[in-house]
Amino acid sequence: MTERESAADIEAAAARWVVRADRGDLDPAELEAWLAGDTRRQGAFVRAQAAWGLLDRGRALGGNEASSKARQRIDRRGLLAGLGVAAAACVAVVVAPRLLAARYGTAVGEIRRVPLADGSLAAINTDTTLEVAMKPRRREVRLDRGEAWFQVAKDAERPFVVESGPVRVRAVGTAFSVRRRDGGCEVLVTEGVVEVWSEGAGEAPRRVTAGERVFASDAAGAARPVPASLEITRELAWREGQIVLDGEAFGAAAEEFNRYNARKIVIADPALAEQKLVGWFRTNEPESFARAAASSFGARVTVRGDAILVQSLAPLAE
Repeated sequence: MTERESAADIEAAAARWVVRADRGDLDPAELEAWLAGDTRRQGAFVRAQAAWGLLDRGRALGGNEASSKARQRIDRRGLLAGLGVAAAACVAVVVAPRLLAARYGTAVGEIRRVPLADGSLAAINTDTTLEVAMKPRRREVRLDRGEAWFQVAKDAERPFVVESGPVRVRAVGTAFSVRRRDGGCEVLVTEGVVEVWSEGAGEAPRRVTAGERVFASDAAGAARPVPASLEITRELAWREGQIVLDGEAFGAAAEEFNRYNARKIVIADPALAEQKLVGWFRTNEPESFARAAASSFGARVTVRGDAILVQSLAPLAE
């Protein structure tokens, strides 16, 4: 029988994970596997992160000659041991860590919920890439492509900023989503207030409150926010693996399903694509959706390899 890992061993391992994150050689999947191996590890990792934050904040107390000498005396072994001491006693040690960073990605059809190091939560939609960096005075997320919803832990001293191309979305403690589109980003706010702008656009940031949405152009900045509470609820149904339609065109709905599936819906007749739909569907059931829509419109469905072809049986009435 394998001997159960001691609490001290777990605390030491958690500290090593935090140091690896600081060096930038952390594999998120490897960390997740380690955390899943023992229920005690998550708490140890959180404590190590908190201690690291305390060590970092100690920089504000330093700056004199004694502090400089103290920095020179801190070696890697001492730092690892000091993490536990700082967590227990809140001792201010002067060090200069770089950041906690991680990169996350989802495949087509995959939806992930990821707890972030600061206590925030990210729900990551299909075919999305995120890079997260927890810096001393700012929490940064870079959205290269796709869509994510963030529930942000409050920290007035460290704003939470999402960057996607030139678009920026800034919050302290709130909840919002950012979706990368051609030429800009769609921002939906579910809680609190965020500020949205585009670098280089020459426009002041727009304040967007709960229940509002805004499109931020890469070139022109954020448009005027519009109320959209019901639309936001429907559009964020993907967090539960759902697509909710309330009068959307068949063509637009098919494009949404195609985001989540390798088997794509192809609409053969342009007039068919304009027909309106109402209903609730699973993101991973494109064929069931296509057949339900075809039944409503008097059309037929043919599956050919990775294509779900929808064709009219007869000309649609004007």
